[in-house]
Amino acid sequence: MKLDSTLSAVVTGAASGLGQATARALAAQGVRVALFDLNTEAGQAVAEEIGGVFAQVDVTSDASVEAGFALARTAHGQERILINCAGIVAGAKTVSRDRATGALSAFPLDQFERTVRVNLFGTFRCIALSAVGMVALEPLEDGERGVIVNTASIAAQDGQMGQAAYAASKAGVVGLTLPVARDLAADGVRINTILPGIVETPMMAGMSQAVQDSLAASVPFPKRLGRPSEFASLALEICRNTYLNGEAIRLDGAIRMPPR
Repeated sequence: MKLDSTLSAVVTGAASGLGQATARALAAQGVRVALFDLNTEAGQAVAEEIGGVFAQVDVTSDASVEAGFALARTAHGQERILINCAGIVAGAKTVSRDRATGALSAFPLDQFERTVRVNLFGTFRCIALSAVGMVALEPLEDGERGVIVNTASIAAQDGQMGQAAYAASKAGVVGLTLPVARDLAADGVRINTILPGIVETPMMAGMSQAVQDSLAASVPFPKRLGRPSEFASLALEICRNTYLNGEAIRLDGAIRMPPR
């Protein structure tokens, strides 16, 4: 797929981090971009900077996602590109012990459920609602009608202690990639998933410099944190390369995470 001003895209989680970097990279190629996020102030600011449109969207809500796509399509027409970056992180061990009292407690199930609802259900909700519109489009070269890029995590394969909810939600995103690619193959819609490693995101910026340096040193090569621009670069290449379909790609400097 050639990236230019004839195409429109929707990027979820686009107000910051990986989503923002990808929205900016698409806009730099001339693609008309709609940004979905809960953070209205940041999302609108980015949209104004790149000449896009913003919709406040909660990916756990059918109505919210449907309204976001309606706004995006009114402004730019049916999207041929969907980049799913919306997600949350949750951390707790399956069984925790209070250091002061020794009391035992189970992982908060509402927290587990919310993590899966956002990261897995939210991703699939956007896939399904976007693909319905893509399938109705006229095909481009090679019969392609659209492309979807999901964001998982290396935690899907290397989940650490305390990451049961997060790892399960991201493993679900990896697991749906091939079956959805097969579902949509006859209609010319591709889907792939990126598994980023330790990347410089707002969440990472909240950690101490010592922690960031230690994490960077654990990456085999290059010995640094990943950059959102590197994620965006891979997302754009997935869009361009029509033969890339149904794949989950690690972007991690060859790191394999230890148990903790």
